Amino acid sequence: MNIAVACGGTGGHVFPGLATAHELLRRGHRVTLWVTGRDTEQAALKDWDGPVVQVAARGLPSGFSLDALRAVWYLARAVRHCRVHMRRELPQVLLAMGSYASVGPCGAARWLGVPIVLHEANVIPGRAVRLFAGGAAAVAAGFEETRYHLPRGNITVVGMPLREELTEASASLPPRAEGVQSPFRLLVMGGSMGAHRLNDVMVETLGRLKKNNAPFYVTHLTGRQDEAAVREGYRAAGVSAEVIAFTKYMAPLYHAADLAICRAGASTCAELAFFGLPALFVPYPRAAMDHQTANARALEKHGAADVVDESALSPAWLVAYLAQTMNHPERLQRMRAAAKHEGVRNGTRALAALVESCATTP
Repeated sequence: MNIAVACGGTGGHVFPGLATAHELLRRGHRVTLWVTGRDTEQAALKDWDGPVVQVAARGLPSGFSLDALRAVWYLARAVRHCRVHMRRELPQVLLAMGSYASVGPCGAARWLGVPIVLHEANVIPGRAVRLFAGGAAAVAAGFEETRYHLPRGNITVVGMPLREELTEASASLPPRAEGVQSPFRLLVMGGSMGAHRLNDVMVETLGRLKKNNAPFYVTHLTGRQDEAAVREGYRAAGVSAEVIAFTKYMAPLYHAADLAICRAGASTCAELAFFGLPALFVPYPRAAMDHQTANARALEKHGAADVVDESALSPAWLVAYLAQTMNHPERLQRMRAAAKHEGVRNGTRALAALVESCATTP
C-alpha cells in the first residue's frame, strides 16, 4: 500500500511517527513522510532514506490576535499545498501524529477522501487531533483516559510507538536484580532542553541528603544551559553524580535506576512504563492544557508514580520524600510492578496494524 505519515514538529511527534513508518516499511508498504522542514526534525530524519514531503506550517497561538490570523493563513496555505502534492500520488491512508504539522496533510486528506488515522500521545488531545477526530477513520491513543476527552472519536488504545534504538537496546540488557540497590540510584531528567527549576532544587536537595549520610548515586540530565552549574553544585556538595547535558542512549540509564524524577511528557511516561521504572513526576506547569499533569495523574492512578506540582517542590519536601522512599523499598517495588503492568511493549506494531486496517483497498 501507499501510506503517508505526517510526523513533523517536535521529537515527541517525529520519533513515534518514524518508528511506525519503519514498521510499515518492514511490512512491505511504500511510506512517505510529511514534515515541516524545521531544523529540529533533521537529526531525527537522518536515517530515513524514503520519500519526504516538506510543507511549511506554524502553530496556532491561543486567543484572537494578529499572530493568530497569520497562523490561520499559513495553515490554510499548508492545506492547499498538501492537496497539490497528495493528489499526484494518492495515499490509501494517512497516519497523522498530531501537532500543527498534521493540519495541512489532514486537511488535504479529508478534502481528497483519504482515510485518516490520528495518534494522540497525551491524555488530553491537542487541537489538531480534536479538529479532525470526528471525521477520522480511527484515533489511536496512548492512554486509556483519552476516551473521556474525545467521546465522539473512534478510539483504539495502542500505547506509544517507542524509538527503535531504545527498544533494541533494551533487548540486550541483562536481567535487572530484584529490589532496591545500594547505593540508591536516582535518574533526574528535565527533557531535552532541561528544566531549570528542577535542576536547582535537585542540587540543593541532594546536597542536604548527602549531609544525612544517605547512600545514593544520581545521573542527572540537565540540558545544555545548566550542565556546568549542576556539575559544579554536586562537586561542591560532595555528591556522587554523573551529569550529562543530553543523551539519546537512555536504555542503560532507565535499566539501572531505582527512581526517576522528571517531567511528564508522553514519550517520557511511555519509556518509563516500558522499563518499569517508578517516577516522581514534576509536570511542566505551562504545558498546553496542562497535559503533563493529566499524563502524570494517569500513571499515579495506577500506582506507578507519584506527582508533585512544581509550585510545591522544595528541597525540604524532596529530602523528606526521598528519605521515605529509600526507607520503604517495598513500596518502590509495588510501583515498579505497576509501571511494568502499564507499559506497552508493542505500541509500534499495534499502530501499524491499525493503519493497515483503515486503508482503502487499491
